[in-house]
This record gives sequence, structure tokens and C-alpha cells, in this order.
Amino acid sequence: MKKILVVVESINVNDSSASKGRVALIKNLQKCNYDLKVYHYTRKDISIEGIPCVAIKEKRFTLLYIINKLQLIFYKITKIRLSKYYERLTGFSFSFRNDANSIRAALKKENDFNPDWVLTLSKAASFTAHKAVLRLPKWHSKWLAYVHDPYPFHFYPRPYNWVEPGYYQKQEFFRAVSKKCAYGIFPSLLLKEWMGSYFPDFLERGRVIPHQIIDSQEQLQHPPDYFNKNGFTILHAGNLMRPRNPRGLIEAFKQFLKNYPESKNDTQLLFIGSNATFEDYFNKEKEVLPQLYISDGSVAYDNVQSMQNIAAVNVILEAKAEISPFLPGKFPHCVSANRPILHLGPSLSETSRLLGKEYKYKSEIDDVDRITEHLEDLYLKWKANEHSNNLNRPDLVDYLSTKNLKDVMNSLSSNAES
Repeated sequence: MKKILVVVESINVNDSSASKGRVALIKNLQKCNYDLKVYHYTRKDISIEGIPCVAIKEKRFTLLYIINKLQLIFYKITKIRLSKYYERLTGFSFSFRNDANSIRAALKKENDFNPDWVLTLSKAASFTAHKAVLRLPKWHSKWLAYVHDPYPFHFYPRPYNWVEPGYYQKQEFFRAVSKKCAYGIFPSLLLKEWMGSYFPDFLERGRVIPHQIIDSQEQLQHPPDYFNKNGFTILHAGNLMRPRNPRGLIEAFKQFLKNYPESKNDTQLLFIGSNATFEDYFNKEKEVLPQLYISDGSVAYDNVQSMQNIAAVNVILEAKAEISPFLPGKFPHCVSANRPILHLGPSLSETSRLLGKEYKYKSEIDDVDRITEHLEDLYLKWKANEHSNNLNRPDLVDYLSTKNLKDVMNSLSSNAES
């Protein structure tokens, strides 16, 4: 039985969609009969059933830790953020460097497990686990560096256009990751190709392991009271960043209600997740659109999953762009729910690629007429028989599950010394 040492920033599924995805991957590796040991930097008492988990402690009272706390106090008083100047010089914040040092210190104490692979899993834009293992050369030949998003930020495709302080140092940090790791692991083929255009080693030694479906035996919760479980419910679950503009969907929804006024009593459009960017717009729309529900911030993972499983339509909303190399974290949940997926995003995207050229319910996010047509067609099919209009994609279920995961892992060739 091969051993995998997993180094992950968080295993708390309620802190972000990223953590949900990382835990799903860990659990499915366990189902593939790998012997796992997990080092995590969640900074709370938490574990994964059946897997030895080591909670990494933050190094406190180090120079970096103390300086970081002092500059936070200074910021509260003056609103001047000193860390950005330090980040411009070094590429990384005080907290990032201290976190990476904390993870590295914990890993240096690991002497008994002797893994065949070392898998680093990060979230958001931190990649502290990768920074830690980069400074542990003894594991480079066993290192599976999981790259969940483009990095650094200036490598995001348009319309994302943020350039971080210390961008060059971050870029060279990731160049080192691409050269030192045994394999780069990506959740999407387009992301592997996108990152490989900047770091060619990823093209040669990149592999794709998509976000995973978990076959949970746990009893799902009942959906929240505000969710109309017997109606034509159109659900978008996930945070809305500025480029993910919901206006096209809402305008299409209003046009659909106008064309089918009889639907007003049994139809609901829900946006679940953080939406502060569009708060003013949503508040205005709610005043004239009682069928629109907007959550007050994030909702617990189990509640979201319960809604996805019985929604009439699950929406995947991406940015207006030429390309979207991301595989949304919600994609496996939507496939597992077996409900129709309404994909609003560019045709050159990982979601569109996986759904296939023949999949009907796809549109650009601002094509109001086409989105309206999709809503009308989905409504009529739901009205005729609400159980007949399922996604029915066993090929995607296999791709997102343990069968494909095991095939990819078995294809890896280890140069590690035993």
C-alpha cells in the first residue's frame, strides 16, 4: 500500500469552498486504499475520520510573528499598511512567511511515515504549504504540487487584472515549484495548459485530477425553510466576485416571468453565498422581484448541498472572458446532484469542455435572450415532469470519482528512494 503525506492549509469544510474540495480529494484518496497521513494548518481541533491528522501549530513569538502583530496594531491606528512595502521587497507578507515556516518546522519532525508521495494542498492565493515543501529538498522527488488556481494573480486571465505587491518574487517562487516538484497536479486540463504557458515544466510534468465527488453515507439535512423544495428553483451557490456579474441572469429571469406569468407562484431564483459586491443591486431587485432570494452571507456546507440536490436547476456563473481555465469547486456537487446545469460563461472554459459541445444549456453571462430561452425550456420540462429532466452524465460521475483518481495516481512514476 503506497503512502501519501498530505500537507494542507485547512480541513475545515465550512471555511471555504476550497477546503471542501481539498477534503473531498483526501477522502477519495483514502477510498483508493492509500495509506494517508495529514498535516494541516487549520488552527483548530479538527480531523478527518479514519485518517491520522496532525494539527500544525503556529510559530509564535518569532520575529516575523511579532512584527506582523505590531504592524496590524499600527494599521488599526493609522490605516497605513506597512506589510505591503515589505511584500514589495520580499514578495511575501510577514504572516505568509511565518505560516510557511510553521508548516516547515512541523514537517521536519516527521521521521516515521516515509511517504511515497508528498501532496501539498493550498487555498486562495497563499500556497504556504508549497513554500514550506520547497524548502525541504529531501521530498522534492516525491512532491505532488497541487495548483488549484492561476498563480500569481497577474497570471489570471482577463477580466481579472490585479497585480500584487512583490509579483515578480511570487512568479519566481512558482517557477521554482514547477521545476522542483515531481508533478504539478491541476483540477482542470485548461488550467494545466494555462499555467504551462508560463511555466513550461508543468506541461511536461503536469497531471489533471479534477475536483472530487464524495459518495457520502451521511443523511443530508432538509433544505432551509426559505427554499421552495416543490417549486422551479434556480440555484446559484457560491461567492460572487465582481467579474461574476449576475445581472444577465436576473434580467433573463424577469423576462421569463413576463413570458410565463403563471410561473410566478412556483418559481424561485436563489443566490447563496457572499455577494457584497452586488449588495445595492440585489436590494433594488428584491423590492420588485419577490421570487428573488439573496442569502445574508455564507451558508453552511450541508445546507447548500441539500439545496443543490433538489434544485430544479443549478447555475454555474463565470466571468465574461475569452477563457475560463478554472474548474468551479461546485461542479462535482452539481454533477452528483443530477439536476440540469445552466452554465453561464465563455465557451472556452473547463466547465463547457466537460459538459461537451452538444450540451444545450450554455450561454455567455450577458446573453439575456439566450438565457431566457434556456429558463423557459427548463421550466416547461420541469412542468411536464419534474423528475424527468435530470443531468444523466455517468461519464462525468466517473471522471470526478475514485475510478479516474486511481487511474491518474497509478500513472505517476515515482523517483523517490524507498
